[in-house]
Amino acid sequence: MNPRIEVVAIDSLMVRLFDAIDEANMPWVLAASQRLSQAFGAHLVDLVPSYTTLMVQFDLAPSEARMRVQEALHDLQPDTGNSGRRHEIPVWYHPSVGPELPVLAARSGLSEAEVVRLHSEREYPVFALGFAPGFGFMGLVDERLATPRLSTPRKRVAAGSVGIAERQTAAYPAVSPGGWNLIGRTPVRLFDGEGYSLLQPGDRVRFVAVSHDEFMALGGDDSPLEAQA
Repeated sequence: MNPRIEVVAIDSLMVRLFDAIDEANMPWVLAASQRLSQAFGAHLVDLVPSYTTLMVQFDLAPSEARMRVQEALHDLQPDTGNSGRRHEIPVWYHPSVGPELPVLAARSGLSEAEVVRLHSEREYPVFALGFAPGFGFMGLVDERLATPRLSTPRKRVAAGSVGIAERQTAAYPAVSPGGWNLIGRTPVRLFDGEGYSLLQPGDRVRFVAVSHDEFMALGGDDSPLEAQA
């Protein structure tokens, strides 16, 4: 591995570890994150891991920061002992809350039940948090489920909506605009509004299909998406 250091701002560097998204990247990203946290200590303002990179914000001279990055990543080895937390997130898969569920089925030549099975049978690593607080980018979904974002994003997506974009999957932690293909909804609270996020990079998520009754018993909101627009 030959990490590349790119200047983002006068107080920020981007460490590029890989060029392509792959689940095998995560142990390396986690190892780099830990080393960089130790190397910068109290001088670390923020550290943002992503699919292939880490963004480091600091309160040091840029030359000193670059030197610390280089030293921290020397002889880097993957962190195979830190797999993060494992979450099982219940999802009610239904067209009323996931209008693209039948669209994905038709596009891929699958039944809706097969789409649900393919989406819920994998365990997904959380690659990064972004777009909105608590929004965890996960992947990779089965290639048969890969689909582009909507050409026109929705102005309002319900909290808990579970969607797919390309080979990524995610659940919206709060009401927001969004262009992902929605296939269901979870009753799980992903972000508390005060800084706590259920998901963190390196965690692993398994979506579990539940019935409508189970969804409601867990505190779910089954209002159709159209009624919330």
